[in-house]
Amino acid sequence: MAQRTVDIETADGICPAALSIPEGEGPWPAVVMFQDAGGMRDTMRQMGERLSHLGYVVLVPDFYYRTGPYDPIDLRTAFSTKASAERIMGMMQGYTVDFVVRDANAFVDYLDSLPEKEEGGVGTTGYCMGGRLSLVTAANLGARIAAAASFHGGNLAKADDPDSPHHKARDIKAAVYVAGAIEDQSFPDEQKDLLEKSLREAGVVHTIETYQGRHGFAVPDNPSYDEAADDRHWKATEQFFGSALG
Repeated sequence: MAQRTVDIETADGICPAALSIPEGEGPWPAVVMFQDAGGMRDTMRQMGERLSHLGYVVLVPDFYYRTGPYDPIDLRTAFSTKASAERIMGMMQGYTVDFVVRDANAFVDYLDSLPEKEEGGVGTTGYCMGGRLSLVTAANLGARIAAAASFHGGNLAKADDPDSPHHKARDIKAAVYVAGAIEDQSFPDEQKDLLEKSLREAGVVHTIETYQGRHGFAVPDNPSYDEAADDRHWKATEQFFGSALG
């Protein structure tokens, strides 16, 4: 089945999303893919389709839907002017944890309603900002999330942030895979160490690695895209979800 656009009813309105379902006999495990700060665009739709080809029902929601329609964001130029940078930062900061949790429950409800979806918890994955959203979702939805991945995600264990997902590590029931970037100020070594400590003490099955790529390495339209790190990311994704979701 070709990827199609669907509308998901949330507590705050209608969230458009890209839905991909594998060809062949189902049912299939399901994964929610959270975009980076650039939001919905062709690159993210294509990444959702590629993940679906590995054998998953994949939902890529446009979580900026509360801001109204917006033109696709080109990350290669998005921060080149003050006006565009402020616009993106405003969209990012406006997506609060309360919104994330409400939306995530609606996304999982939608996936659970699909006959093509296999019974059981879903997976989450995300990039940059979306990597944090993936772990925030796992920390707040409990057993509804069976596997949570984060690629070059930022602020995953920020000690002075009450919304940082590491504070709720004991509520995570999912297996966790985190791939950090080198020289990444949004996820420095002290955050990696704190996340490792928090997950270990909470008994969460987890892997934390650092790829030899910079923040944004896995998203093709990002100026810091790294082909070798991206290839490693897809192999890790296939292995992680294959093990955690079946």
